[in-house]
Amino acid sequence: MSLAKRSTLAVVAATTLALSLTACGSGGGSAKPAAKNAGGDITVKIMVGGLNKQIYLPVMLAQNLGFFKAQGIEAQLSDEPAGVDAETAMLAGQVDAVVGFYDHNIDLQSKGKSTESVVQLLQAPGEVEMVRTDLADAVKSPADFKGRHLGVTGLGSSTNFLTQYLESKNGVQAGQATSIAVGAGSTFVAAMQNKQIDAGMTTEPTISMLMQKGLAKPLIDMRTAEGAKAALGGTYPSSCLYLTTDYVKKNPEAVQKLANAFVQTLKWIQGHTPAEITEKMPADYYAGVGKDVYVKALENEKSMYSPDGLMPAEGPQTVLNVLSAFDPTVKGHTVDLTKTYTDEFVQKAK
Repeated sequence: MSLAKRSTLAVVAATTLALSLTACGSGGGSAKPAAKNAGGDITVKIMVGGLNKQIYLPVMLAQNLGFFKAQGIEAQLSDEPAGVDAETAMLAGQVDAVVGFYDHNIDLQSKGKSTESVVQLLQAPGEVEMVRTDLADAVKSPADFKGRHLGVTGLGSSTNFLTQYLESKNGVQAGQATSIAVGAGSTFVAAMQNKQIDAGMTTEPTISMLMQKGLAKPLIDMRTAEGAKAALGGTYPSSCLYLTTDYVKKNPEAVQKLANAFVQTLKWIQGHTPAEITEKMPADYYAGVGKDVYVKALENEKSMYSPDGLMPAEGPQTVLNVLSAFDPTVKGHTVDLTKTYTDEFVQKAK
């Protein structure tokens, strides 16, 4: 089956599931009290938009350092390369929480769903727009995206959001470029290698894999707060732990324990070197590029991790500005940003 056909089928499946959620109401239905395992630990199912991506590294790090367990949490982690699919699974009640980009909370509120970020893991997107090496002289800015096929993790994903914003900001009208869902890692690399995409947005370690193979070059680098401000106009909070508002209200103990574990993890990151952090990650996370390259990539973007888990003061407005530039669901609608995140649990964890 071709990559394009697989992408089409994935979109159809996601659309069908999304339509089935329309009767779920605000926040995706009624959350149940958190279950406990035989040992008395609170069981929380967390879906991550790509566990092996460095932008979501704090999740597996918290697990491997034993911070979830120390809080009395049995964290059942599952992997979904596209954040939009993780969001859909949570709204369907298949998982309790998602680690994905904060922007989904704003998009969802515009669609009548109530979710909120409770811990902010990143203060920059950690994304890079990569252009195919053979097109680097022709595609020098997003203004050159007209007529191009652009890789994103999934349609409706945060990479799709950011790509559409860069198009809009640089005069590329809707429909003049085509977003192609290619996932991340090996599928993204294959799409670039087979010339199914001309450029695409991805994260580490996929960025290093592309450069190592000579397949693509960085065009727009948002791995640091400075790079994000230059491209997006302000601080852009990205990876976070978010849940339905209903779950947060009914399970404050579980949410607090999760916040405690993640805040402890963020502090641990600040106090250790990229090499020390890498030693705590599964070996298959860096098998595609090699440990040295993985460590170097982490060294280049370590500043993207939040030092404390708090939402940056100007962050939500920047994200709203970005979404309002192209997203018809958000554009022209009133969004209460105060309901898309809370610092309450992080403040208590500190």
